[in-house]
Amino acid sequence: MRNARIIGSGMAVPDQVVPNSWFNERLGEDVDTWLQENLTIRERRWMKEGEKMSDLCISAANRALDMAGVKPEEVDLLIISTDTPEYISPSTASVVCHKAGFVNAASFDLNTACAGFVTASETAVNFLKADPRYKKAVVIGAYGMSRYLNLDDKKTVTLFADGASAAVLEETTGGEAGHLASDIRTKGEYFDYMGIYQGGSAHPVTPESVVAQEHKLLFTKKFPKELNPLMWTDMIKTVAERGGFEVKDIKKAFMTQININQIWETMDNLGLPRETAPAIMSTYGYTGSAAIGMAMDETIRKGELNKGDIFVMMGSGGGLTFACNAFRF
Repeated sequence: MRNARIIGSGMAVPDQVVPNSWFNERLGEDVDTWLQENLTIRERRWMKEGEKMSDLCISAANRALDMAGVKPEEVDLLIISTDTPEYISPSTASVVCHKAGFVNAASFDLNTACAGFVTASETAVNFLKADPRYKKAVVIGAYGMSRYLNLDDKKTVTLFADGASAAVLEETTGGEAGHLASDIRTKGEYFDYMGIYQGGSAHPVTPESVVAQEHKLLFTKKFPKELNPLMWTDMIKTVAERGGFEVKDIKKAFMTQININQIWETMDNLGLPRETAPAIMSTYGYTGSAAIGMAMDETIRKGELNKGDIFVMMGSGGGLTFACNAFRF
């Protein structure tokens, strides 16, 4: 039977570091203490004027290709997950295909917000499993949310950051390494709780909306704080059952990096050590659809995943969309 396995990973972030102290000055109050005590965030990376998200995507992809020993022209499929695209149209994947030299790749964008890296990897897996024409795929989670932030909105401006992560997947027909199982769910009743609601066909940008900063990221309602831990716990258990392994066998869990306490609560619910879920938000802030791949790449490069280890990726993003899958490394 055909399967797919991850053979390379990479990440990229902008050079510009924005520390918590910058927000203390901007907002005229101490936000640093709360950010460090509750979210562990000390700093984040933002793109400078003139930098493009596609360049971050290419840097992350090149690192992943180098690890995998794959050339750009060998890539059959490129999937980019982002809710901060370079353009509304055309796709960011088209831009990256051209700039990165993926001359033989089919490509498209998808948007499940911060669950996107998992959704993109799952989509690539299904292409590789189903169609022998596809042998190597690159998936990228891309996040340029600094471009969509109201700099005076304390609820959003201190959390979000920019980055990209990538993985190379290849089809395989032998061995234990590869995809094990998945679970994707949507709770659409939360679609109007958080998002960028101006700029599409429902609410085109107007001069008045720009002045009012309505074309930026908005938190309009408060999510139930118990929602993520409940969904994450249940979905990881479901994936373990579908994949034929025990929860206790999970070596690493790469989680949406929005709230360290929710991550720890989930690990506690599962009976796993908290260090099973690497946290990267202290250095990079919240990088949305890139965060899970970034955590995975750092872990792989530290040598903390070994051949045969089982890992899960668990993401949740605006919409709300939840996506979880499992691989054997």
